[in-house]
Amino acid sequence: MTEAAIGLGSNLGDRRLNLETALRELQKTGGIDLTSISSIYETAPWGETDQPAFLNACALLETELTPQLLLERCLAIEAGMGRIRARRWGPRLIDLDVLLHGVSNVKTSTLTLPHPEIQNRAFVLAPLAELAPDFILAGSTIVEHLAHTNLEGVVRIPVALELAS
Repeated sequence: MTEAAIGLGSNLGDRRLNLETALRELQKTGGIDLTSISSIYETAPWGETDQPAFLNACALLETELTPQLLLERCLAIEAGMGRIRARRWGPRLIDLDVLLHGVSNVKTSTLTLPHPEIQNRAFVLAPLAELAPDFILAGSTIVEHLAHTNLEGVVRIPVALELAS
């Protein structure tokens, strides 16, 4: 089993329910054992800013799936939940990003690991720092990256995600 990290985001519909549904779908996947979930963060949109605020979280899991198969499962969950990819960085019902897969360094046409934008995105760093503060990325820990990141527009929500089936 390999430890992996997934980033989750939603800014359409019932955002919290969307995150919970995606996590439940991950839990149902053979070869995946969800081990921890971060707090929820409400965050300002990134890239395209003319859209509603996001709810974001991260999850750690143990998996037997290869990085590519994990990505394919995440994309299938998004599609099954009704995600429509209308524009880059646009509004979305659900977004699942494979952030880390063990110590894998992957660069294909569909997947780059570690995710190349982790250290530039407060909406990923804040929840990931709760789960993997000492993970080394580009020579610094996640917590060190977070300390040098503008957290304006990133608000921790004091409600836990619920995963009961």
